[in-house]
Amino acid sequence: MSKASSSVVPSDDSEHSSYFRRYEHRSPPIILPMSPLATSIWQCLAGLTIGLGLWYLHWRWTVSLNPDALTFSVLVALAETAAFLGTLLFFFDIWSEGDTAQKPPPRKRRQVGLDGDGPIAVDIFVTTFDEGVCVVRPTLSDACQVIVPDGVSLSISLLDDGKQPGMRALAEELGVDYLSRDTNHGFKAGNLRSALMQTRGDFIVICDADTRLFPSFLQNTLGYFRDDSVAWVQTPHWFYDVPDGQNWENLIRLANSSVGRSALRMLRRLSTKETVGEDPFLSDPIVFFDVIQRRRNRNHASFCCGAGSIHRREAIFSNALDRQIQDAKRSALICNLDVRRTHFATNDLQPFCYHVSEDILTSIKLHSIGWRSVFHPKIEARMLSPWSIEAWATQKLKYAGGTLDIMFRNNPIFSRAMPWRCRLHYAATFWSYFAVLWLPILLVAPVVSLLTGIAPVEAYSVEFFLHLLPLLLVNELAMFVACKGYDTHAGRALAVATLSIQVRAVAQVLLGKRPKFPATPKIPGTCRDWRHAKPAIGAVLIVCGASSWAVYATLNLYDGYSFSLLIVNIFWLLWNCGAYIRLLRMSAWLPPSCAESSESVASTPRLQASI
Repeated sequence: MSKASSSVVPSDDSEHSSYFRRYEHRSPPIILPMSPLATSIWQCLAGLTIGLGLWYLHWRWTVSLNPDALTFSVLVALAETAAFLGTLLFFFDIWSEGDTAQKPPPRKRRQVGLDGDGPIAVDIFVTTFDEGVCVVRPTLSDACQVIVPDGVSLSISLLDDGKQPGMRALAEELGVDYLSRDTNHGFKAGNLRSALMQTRGDFIVICDADTRLFPSFLQNTLGYFRDDSVAWVQTPHWFYDVPDGQNWENLIRLANSSVGRSALRMLRRLSTKETVGEDPFLSDPIVFFDVIQRRRNRNHASFCCGAGSIHRREAIFSNALDRQIQDAKRSALICNLDVRRTHFATNDLQPFCYHVSEDILTSIKLHSIGWRSVFHPKIEARMLSPWSIEAWATQKLKYAGGTLDIMFRNNPIFSRAMPWRCRLHYAATFWSYFAVLWLPILLVAPVVSLLTGIAPVEAYSVEFFLHLLPLLLVNELAMFVACKGYDTHAGRALAVATLSIQVRAVAQVLLGKRPKFPATPKIPGTCRDWRHAKPAIGAVLIVCGASSWAVYATLNLYDGYSFSLLIVNIFWLLWNCGAYIRLLRMSAWLPPSCAESSESVASTPRLQASI
């Protein structure tokens, strides 16, 4: 049974309706696998990078430590060593692709390891908390257009955890089930648990309020469950509303003064792109999904990212059972629906873990008891990106806080039950968040050198450049090939730009505060908000001050200062400033319509949202 594709836009009179309509014409990118030749080139470059990195670190620890500033020098060398270990884990993470062979959707229950007769039942859950009708309407409308394969029955439910006005009426209007509950216990995970107790689907599709499924979703994902050890299938996230930016020539033409036009022309010459302002919040997740998640799939270690995933009900419930039940997943308690419903109705067990990062924590639990995951590389849904600095900061704090909380309280790395390759993949994720311990050292070291004239190496000699420059060059080439030419600098800029947020997340976790569950705002910002840019502003001022002093000290031949020290450290500071500037751009950015209106209004109310 097939249904025509829908291109639904909000029909209500919300002020945000035009926000969605503007991007309806966009189609998802076609994501291709990595060629065998490109894979071989990447792996050769990776091996060369590892060799050069070991050579560099050996030289750093045995020859280049500065005896006149040993503590400072050792701290920097430790930070470099920790960063290199992160590189090793990342290279393992993305070593090669291993797509799971796609199979046609099943027609009979036994083809996916289910007992009984009748159709395979699938539930689509659309979760909502504080999103408006204009966000949820297109999501439900597109869910209604999903093609239902032969032998499958489909039920769609709106899980309203915020009791928003109009949601029940919207569900009735579109002919979908409306599910709600009295409390918000467990937040999204609790919302899903409540819905699981009221439905009977064998497979569950999870959608956020803005997850708009394509008609092909079930056709392209259900077949993976022919392997009855597969617990869930994750599809890529595609943010269809990421801004394209503005053409440089248009900006130059609209400049108010000749000085402004001259400055823009100079920036245009320095830029390698035709536009400026594209993807202001570095939201495009293609590197994460097409490079990291896709390559973890070779070891069935891709983790669930919530929205755009489909889950086997049996696996979901096995997460909440004790070890004896987990080891006998097909026991009566699992297979007998009535027994299962009674058991969970009387016990506060958690099919999805009650956690701010319930998706990755549930993935860890299921991977630890023998279930496997599949990453489907084709985009099967569209979603909304953060369109304000508040939404961006809220999302990043949730990711950092949730991951760090899991790392300290539910770390799977030492779990013998989880396959060692899978553990290494999770270790790569956790180690990337540990960068909050050594990244500040690498960011501050050039400032210390410029202010004091003390270098973290014995000398910026020819030997120093011979050890460092080949490593940097080969690593850049390796990352370019490994990431299929995607912009890897955006990820590095994001690591620096989110540093203050990650420090805040670490502090919360170490103080015993559990991460909160704020919903990421799904509407564009209406004003500029500089609160989250304060660390970047301070960093830029410090960089300018340190650089100015170092230039003065070098020209006046102060002890310890040299042109090599000046050039090397200013280069690193300018490199880091690129990330600070991106954060300033985030704070200043407004959607085009808001930016135009702000020019004609003397003052704009500040958005008073709290993380």
